[in-house]
Amino acid sequence: MNLYYKLSVLMGIVVLISNYLVQFPVQYFGLKEILTYGAFSYPVTFLITDLANRAYGKVVARKVVYVGFIVGIALTLFISTNFDDLISIRIALGSGIAFFIAQNFDVQVFDRLRKKTWFVAPLASSIIGSITDTFLFFSIAFYATGIPWVTLAIGDLAIKLLITVVMLIPFRLLLYKIKDYTESSVSKAKS
Repeated sequence: MNLYYKLSVLMGIVVLISNYLVQFPVQYFGLKEILTYGAFSYPVTFLITDLANRAYGKVVARKVVYVGFIVGIALTLFISTNFDDLISIRIALGSGIAFFIAQNFDVQVFDRLRKKTWFVAPLASSIIGSITDTFLFFSIAFYATGIPWVTLAIGDLAIKLLITVVMLIPFRLLLYKIKDYTESSVSKAKS
């Protein structure tokens, strides 16, 4: 299975896991109204998108986003959405909209910054994507529900930003496993 398919499947799985985990606030250390477990898994989606972008370019990275969107939302609807619960439906809807918009921002920002120092593109694109995703998701899923969505959004964003920095480690390590599509494009042009 090539890298494209692995990243696409992984994207769908991470979206499903994150959509399930966001329903559960962290019950420890007084974080119940500040943080959900989804904040720990969702930043991995930006790592996946950035790896696809580095390996194949923005066109293929967008395809990974689309496949991840379709697989993740379909699995969310069939596995973790309770159609009798409005909040569960709003989580699925908010997740889909936020994911699609934030991931496409990530792809665009990464592509524009890809020639900078190795960490600039994944860091900047993931930060912008995380901010966009968090605001859209929490406002769509929890606005006017009585759930403290603003504090949850701030708490989740703080963890997402921390994990974004940590995700630079596997990104850097995996850079040696993948070839930058711009390098292979230049090689083909010279041949």
